[in-house]
Order: sequence, then structure tokens, then C-alpha cells
Amino acid sequence: MSDTTYLTAEGAEKLKEELAYLKGPKREELAKRLRTAIEQGDLSENADYSSAKEDQAFVEGRILEIENMLANVKIIDNLEREHGVVNIGSIVTIQEGSYEPEEYMIVGSEEADPFDGKISFRSPIGSALYLKHEGDCVTADTPNGQIKFKIISIR
Repeated sequence: MSDTTYLTAEGAEKLKEELAYLKGPKREELAKRLRTAIEQGDLSENADYSSAKEDQAFVEGRILEIENMLANVKIIDNLEREHGVVNIGSIVTIQEGSYEPEEYMIVGSEEADPFDGKISFRSPIGSALYLKHEGDCVTADTPNGQIKFKIISIR
């Protein structure tokens, strides 16, 4: 998998911290759990051993996933963006009908958190906004149906 991962500098730093934790303290904890389970004897019926092996597989998979993301990362804070056009890293203010305006940062999928105002450029709303201009009226096909809104501002 060699897809580009779009992250803010903060998001990349969080992934690096998670990777360091998984490679250090988490691996050590799992090694201790495995040693303790092995010392208990018969591994075929040892639930602690099975659980530790499952956790170890998950951690190793997550390590590979993070390493792949960081190997293919583009920091969106550094991307050049055309003024007035929604792109990855843009902060967009939109308004649906007479509702209060809402502000979102357009980010990569790995960093999306709608409750924190970060939406993926691949999400229904993010993809509807992507490459649109200030003042455009946009329709997004969401799981709850179509929503129409206007782009108030782009930073």
C-alpha cells in the first residue's frame, strides 16, 4: 500500500508518539505477559497466552500500519493552496440554509474527527467541498440524504 497519507504536523507527531509507545513500553508489556503465560505450562488451553498473542498480533499490525503511513506522509500545513479554493488543509466555513455557519478543516482520512471540526476530503461533505470556491453552493450526498450549503469563506 503506497497511498499518500495527508496529515497535519500535529497529526504526524501523534502518530510518531503512538509508534514509539507501541515499539517500546507496549511491546515490553506484551513480552512480560507472554513469559508469564508460558511459565504457566500447557499453552493449548492457556487463555492468558492466547489473549497475549492476539494483542501482540494487533500491536505488530498497528506498528506496520503507522510505519507505512509515516513513510508516505504529506504534511498538509506545508501544501501550497490556491487562494479561495477548498483543498486539503483548508479551513472552510459553510452554512446550510438558515442554520448557524459551521467551520471545518479539510484533512486526510486518518486524521478526520468531525466532532473536532476535521473532515476528510474523501467524506461526503469533504468531497463535495473539495476544489470548490468561496460563494459556491454545494450539494453533498450523505447517508442521511442530500444536504445543500453555501461556502462562506475559505482560509
